Amino acid sequence: MECGTHCDLVPLERRADQGIVSAVIGVTEIMASADPRKDLDCSICLSTYKDPVNLLCGHDYCRECIDQVLDTQEQPGGYFCPQCRLKFQSRPALHKNIVLRNMVDNFSPAHLDKEKSGILCTHCIHARVPAVKSCLLCEVHLCDGHLKVHSTAGEHVLSDPTTSLENQKCKLHKKMLEYFCIKDSACVCVYCLIGEHAGHDKEPLDEAYEKKKKEMTHALSKLKTEEGKTEKKVKSLQEEKRKLEEKSAGDKERVTALFRDLKTRLEDLEKRVLSEITKQAKKVSHVSDLIQTLERKKDELSRKIHHIEELCNMTDPLAVLMKSDLGNQCDTEEEGNEDKERNNRPLHDGDLDVVGISQTLHTISDLITGVNACFYTNTTIDILLDGNTAGKQLCISDDRKMASFSSIQECPETPERFQCSQVISSQSFFSGRHCWEVDVRGSDTWKIGMCYPSIQRKLWPQVLVGNNKKSWCLQRSNGGNRYAVVHDSTEVQLPANISSNRIRICLDYEAGKLSFHELCVPIRHLHTFTVNFIESLHAVLWVGSGNIKLIGGAK
Repeated sequence: MECGTHCDLVPLERRADQGIVSAVIGVTEIMASADPRKDLDCSICLSTYKDPVNLLCGHDYCRECIDQVLDTQEQPGGYFCPQCRLKFQSRPALHKNIVLRNMVDNFSPAHLDKEKSGILCTHCIHARVPAVKSCLLCEVHLCDGHLKVHSTAGEHVLSDPTTSLENQKCKLHKKMLEYFCIKDSACVCVYCLIGEHAGHDKEPLDEAYEKKKKEMTHALSKLKTEEGKTEKKVKSLQEEKRKLEEKSAGDKERVTALFRDLKTRLEDLEKRVLSEITKQAKKVSHVSDLIQTLERKKDELSRKIHHIEELCNMTDPLAVLMKSDLGNQCDTEEEGNEDKERNNRPLHDGDLDVVGISQTLHTISDLITGVNACFYTNTTIDILLDGNTAGKQLCISDDRKMASFSSIQECPETPERFQCSQVISSQSFFSGRHCWEVDVRGSDTWKIGMCYPSIQRKLWPQVLVGNNKKSWCLQRSNGGNRYAVVHDSTEVQLPANISSNRIRICLDYEAGKLSFHELCVPIRHLHTFTVNFIESLHAVLWVGSGNIKLIGGAK
């Protein structure tokens, strides 16, 4: 029978006795060691024992360490001690080693530091006995035995052991500090109260301590509350940082793919254009050859014409018949037909597709404009509507984000108020890049865009955004069947309808560009106005029905 099997058959009482004997032996070995602390380390984690337990073989381990080792041994090979390799048929029980645990506690850094810096009894001169109290009057430290025989008179003030007994007395009068001067925020003795602190408000140290303790408790509560708020902010910022990192990684991947696609398109376009140009160069050489051939043909025809004219001018019939060669004349006509057919072939087959190239470049340009719209920095700004400019048929929401068409309202007549259902933003933009969004799902007829603050407010129809030189807009009209961009009363119809309910407006003031984009997937560029702006700009909304809402955006 194997040793492991024999160990499992030992009675429980005998196992317990063996565990105790092992623990005592282990502790004895530790105490006999030159430096006991070096024997308090677990052989698995090589750190000081935590919740020490032992096996029946007598070897000690941290409970967590040996549990992890036994977990890895759950296989047909069975369990065994990591040190002596003693085998066990089933998972061995773990016995607490209380003696060893106490040894670990006694040799812990906290315990050793306390013992090292501990205060000893003043009267125990033949032994190092820790003091349990200090007498501030006698300036001595007392152990339990000497404390029992020490005077209990009122003037003997006992406190927890302290090495700074001199700090407990007044430096001037050498008396106990028993009061707290409220005016000077100082601890004083009874003689101080009739001396330099005479007439000052005072209170006993115990009362002052309790008040100070309450103040500190209150301050501690506030600090903990503030700490909690700060911790929440830190977590919120960490979450925001994580999202920004994820977004940045996604943006980087999309931009890389986008520019890779742009590069591929441009390279393909370049190859096609250069190929077409090469073909055109070959045609130029072919045309040059045809010109030389035709020049030679022209000289031959001129010679023949001159010969025939000479024959026609001769009056001697015999001479004419002998010198003329009608067969050659026929050959000339036949050759002329062949040359005519060859020379009439089209020279422009496969010409350079300028229109196709232009369309491709416009597509790439729109793609780049879309990139500019998508990758403005994401610092959110709020655009609020200025209710003082809203026409009487507009109702502005409390958050100043939505404008709704309504019946005529009672509102004061002011120079800045529009005489139509139109309103501008309270913010003005005179530099930088700005981008925001408008939700138009609540209206079938609307105009959105930007205008100078000097736009007409009263005169119809110049008051409408887009109907003057001081405003630019995207509009939806005829019940949503037509979309157009408008400036100075000139409309440019958009080629396709807008399917999304959200429109993004982007302004680059220095570049003089005002762009409109449909927020679909991917974002679709609708139109860009190029203007040399000369005034600050305001966002402007005109509502023909329902409501439209500002969403905010990026700056």
